Amino acid sequence: MVFEYTIQKSTNHAIIKLEGELIEKNQATDLLIAVEELKNANINKLAINLLGLKYMNSSGLNTLIQLLTKARVGGGEAVLYNMNKKINDLLVITKLHTLFKVASTEDEALKLLGVA
Repeated sequence: MVFEYTIQKSTNHAIIKLEGELIEKNQATDLLIAVEELKNANINKLAINLLGLKYMNSSGLNTLIQLLTKARVGGGEAVLYNMNKKINDLLVITKLHTLFKVASTEDEALKLLGVA
């Protein structure tokens, strides 16, 4: 399965929707470049929708950490939401759930970012 993403920009935040399988490092190169451009435009609050992400491995986890790092370096934050059980379990097993802010819904994610 292919990895795809969409970015919906607002004035001070973006909603990033991830879909498919994130299992290779080079799959997310364009996404990371796009988020760097958002950061340079002072859009540093990211709500990351994982509903369509069916599977990820350590490369996918690394991509999420890079998204979080870019947001925080830019003075913002990243919130993950709409995770399936497999992705949630992976974050718990790796203890990365303590690193990320996690929400159930988009509204909740936007509230955690302070933009709703």
